[in-house]
Amino acid sequence: MVVSLDQVVKALVVAHLPYGTAVPVVGSALQFLYVRNPGAAFSFAVNMTWVFSIVSTAVVVAIIVYARRIRSMWWAIVLGMLLGGALGNLSDRLFREPGFGRGHVVDFISTPWMMPAIYNVADAFICVSMVVFVLLVITGVNLDGTRTVSEKRQRREAVAEPGHAEPGHDAL
Repeated sequence: MVVSLDQVVKALVVAHLPYGTAVPVVGSALQFLYVRNPGAAFSFAVNMTWVFSIVSTAVVVAIIVYARRIRSMWWAIVLGMLLGGALGNLSDRLFREPGFGRGHVVDFISTPWMMPAIYNVADAFICVSMVVFVLLVITGVNLDGTRTVSEKRQRREAVAEPGHAEPGHDAL
């Protein structure tokens, strides 16, 4: 779903937006600015497009390999968003100008008040997936849906169990 949305929107951008000209959507807060990005976020490493193709391919393969272990709805959503975003941008790198593995990613969403970057639908899904990824890790949700309990919490729960004495205290 993410890949389809990303590619359809990019096709519309290429067909209907003037290249390099800001089109206000919500004043200057949200603009469409069609550009082609040969690098990563913030046009980082513009001469290394082929490296991003390899990294994106590795991310896609890793997600597919780990997909069998997922038993948590939240992890499935996170990895699905990440997979869709990676595939959306990888498609650009593989099939757009200037050539296979070196294609430039179509970016068009500009929110100057928030960040100076210009991004696309795939990028947005990647960023949201990373935020949820961090939240899942912080809250201890595992791929199988179980929760990891911190050592501090384990000690606290062990002390709270009836008939269990705290270290250094005698049980009555």
